[in-house]
Amino acid sequence: MVARKSNYINAELDWAETQLLTWREYVQANPLPQLVDRIEWRPTKTGTMPMVVASIEAQGKFIQETMKNYLSLLEVVGKLREIEETKKSARGKSTVPPRMQND
Repeated sequence: MVARKSNYINAELDWAETQLLTWREYVQANPLPQLVDRIEWRPTKTGTMPMVVASIEAQGKFIQETMKNYLSLLEVVGKLREIEETKKSARGKSTVPPRMQND
């Protein structure tokens, strides 16, 4: 009996789609007009001081880069899904009759 190859492309596409969902949720949860500087209290020699950890500009740039990456990955995933569907239709969608299956 010949071992059937696993289809790693579908697993990778599923993972990519999961990443797309998380990126989309992040961008939707952080609209640009509502961004504020993220400030943390950092220890210094004289005590603690508030310091900007992420400025509005840095957060906005990150969100814009995430949106660009989202759109490019979405395009790639769409093309790869089309290729996989084309392969499936070329192979046929027939099933093996029960009498021919190995138990």
